[in-house]
This record gives sequence, C-alpha cells and structure tokens, in this order.
Amino acid sequence: MTDFKEINDCPITTTLGFIGGRWKTIILYILGDRTLRFGEISARIPAISRKVLTEQLKQLVSDGLLDRKKYNETPPRVEYTVTDFGKSLNNVLSEMEKWGAEMPTLKK
Repeated sequence: MTDFKEINDCPITTTLGFIGGRWKTIILYILGDRTLRFGEISARIPAISRKVLTEQLKQLVSDGLLDRKKYNETPPRVEYTVTDFGKSLNNVLSEMEKWGAEMPTLKK
C-alpha cells in the first residue's frame, strides 16, 4: 500500500499554492521570457476580466513569480516580467503544454 504524505507536506499542494487557479499558469505561460504591459496581457487573455487579471498579477508579484516595473510617465506604464523564481516553473508549464497538445479534442 502506498504511504501518502499529509496534504500540508505534499509538494503538489505547495506548487498549486503558487500557480493554482484558472489564470496564473496562463499568465506565466503568456509572459514566458517576454516583458509585457497590462493591456498586452489582457489582450492575449480575452476571457479574463480586468479586475481578475489585476488580482492575479498582484498575487504573482507578491509570491515572487513576477516582477512589476512602474514607470513615472503619463499615461502610466507598468510592465510585467517573469522572475528567475517564476522561470523555475518553465519545465512544469512545458509539460502541461505537451500534455494539453496530446489530448484528443473533446466533443460535447
């Protein structure tokens, strides 16, 4: 019989604490190695509301996965970049991409 770890000690739980939810992995995937402005991220994810995108970006910055750079310009300009810590998830995102690409098209 397999000996399962407690949920609090589970590495998958730790990972999902950083990237869980509907949008965080998509935001990280879209940014990749690029630096994008809020509007550019929003345009690439049309299904996400501006409010939710703002919340998700704040959480990713707070967790150290994204860097937020605000420029003192008019109109204001803010850019987001994946940090080195965030880039440590590249293999995870790559495997998710491969897995998704191999899935047969689901028919309703």
